[in-house]
Amino acid sequence: MKEFKGRVIAAGNWEGEAIVSHGGVNTLATFQNSALNNKDHAIVGDQNNKDIYGQNVTGKALCLPITIGSTTGGLVIQTVCQMGINPAAFLFSEHIDSLAASGIVLARVWEKSDVIAIDQLGEEFLNTVKSGDKVKISEDGTVTIL
Repeated sequence: MKEFKGRVIAAGNWEGEAIVSHGGVNTLATFQNSALNNKDHAIVGDQNNKDIYGQNVTGKALCLPITIGSTTGGLVIQTVCQMGINPAAFLFSEHIDSLAASGIVLARVWEKSDVIAIDQLGEEFLNTVKSGDKVKISEDGTVTIL
């Protein structure tokens, strides 16, 4: 068991499975196919992200350094939250980018989503957590790898 403390962007308590991307996550490429095809879960469609391509991220803790890609990133996050196919949490090793932050905040305010976001967890966090690990998130920004 190992604990990491980050900055809370969108608070919540949660426990579940982690899915890990060591590279930036392109939100449009990741969620576009699932959102456009009105799926009940999000299968990562970004072929350039070998860590998570083809994986179901709905209801999991998406552990990543940062999001990348087009300026639609925030809208894409808000949309998948509105559809209920979003990751339960976005756990950033780096500072959250403005597009991801805007999408998460809008989803919390407009969609009443309970999506969690914590940033600044550090490089050691991303090097320690593995896809399939159980993680526990506390509303104070503590993430425990169980």
